[in-house]
Amino acid sequence: MRLVSLSAHQYRSLRAIRMELGGVSLFIGANGVGKSNLYRALQLVQAAVRGTFAHEIAAEGGMMQALWAGPRRKHEAARIVLSVEIADEERGLTFDYRIEAGLRPPLAAGFVFEPQVKEECFRVDTGRGPVVMMERKGASISLRGERGRMVPFDETVLTSETAVSLIARGGVSPEVTTFCRFIDQWRFFHGFRTDAGSPLRFPCLAVTAPLLDEDGANLAAVLATLSVTRGDTVELDRAVADALSGARLVLPEPDSDASFGLALPEFPQRVFSARELSDGQLRFLALAGALLSYRQPPLIALNEPETSLHPDMLEPLADLIAKAAEKSQVWIVTHSERLAEAVRQRCGLRPLRVIRQDGATWIEGMRLTGLMADEDD
Repeated sequence: MRLVSLSAHQYRSLRAIRMELGGVSLFIGANGVGKSNLYRALQLVQAAVRGTFAHEIAAEGGMMQALWAGPRRKHEAARIVLSVEIADEERGLTFDYRIEAGLRPPLAAGFVFEPQVKEECFRVDTGRGPVVMMERKGASISLRGERGRMVPFDETVLTSETAVSLIARGGVSPEVTTFCRFIDQWRFFHGFRTDAGSPLRFPCLAVTAPLLDEDGANLAAVLATLSVTRGDTVELDRAVADALSGARLVLPEPDSDASFGLALPEFPQRVFSARELSDGQLRFLALAGALLSYRQPPLIALNEPETSLHPDMLEPLADLIAKAAEKSQVWIVTHSERLAEAVRQRCGLRPLRVIRQDGATWIEGMRLTGLMADEDD
């Protein structure tokens, strides 16, 4: 399964945008053009699947901060609309999900600026055209029954809840469950703490870890899993040596805790613990853990991964991205021209340059269809 397209309407700087997506999507642009809003829109789709959509919007400051602030057409509702298309190539299916959220109507229940989920729609296309499998309007949910008719679901949904997460938890629709399980596995890495209290700097419980947590707290266990369970750290060792001037990653045999350190060429008799590493060294190791984990997630999203990295680390990071792209879709947001060029060379793609057009975030050279100008054929 893979993500085919993302659409976003009236979310922050995203007035109305639809993008066709490939194996690696690389977005580059200046500060303030809205690159991170594209990343965040995709993350909010996962939040809908997990049932945390309203909480995530509220954490951004509420609907008034999340809504498009520019002019709207006459009679156009103030609603955030997000949708994704997922292709299940093995079974020849396409899943399409859309969520619409707005403000509380006057005199209605709920908090004033709390996001109110207004509509949701989940469709499946087997090649004969899309068929609605789940539809939500307000508090009412309908599901397609065994006889092919839409029937009411026997549970109402709160305005702050998402129907797709409720249906997936109930297991009443295999198609919805499959779709949600796929998106729930996506991983978003938008910055690792490297201060003195960062979890990256401390040992973690020695529990086999196939995937890196989004805050990197289980990094030592992820690295130990590669060493002990897989018994193969060749790619990891190469990346560390290339990025960190010949440094060698040291992974002690885990007992109750897992830890790691670095041996530097200029100090061959000394192993530097995670607490002693520079911000850039630590951040690169976390990115390596995200991109080379024992079990690759179907999609890895990186928001400005170049932060705190020495420029000489960017080519080794591009090598890691290219390696991860063999098994996962990768989404990268960056303002580093050097990283973008390195990824372009290794992955054979065109960086998508994010610009402001009429006040809204847009991709330079992109048609309204979501294809680039020279891809229409």
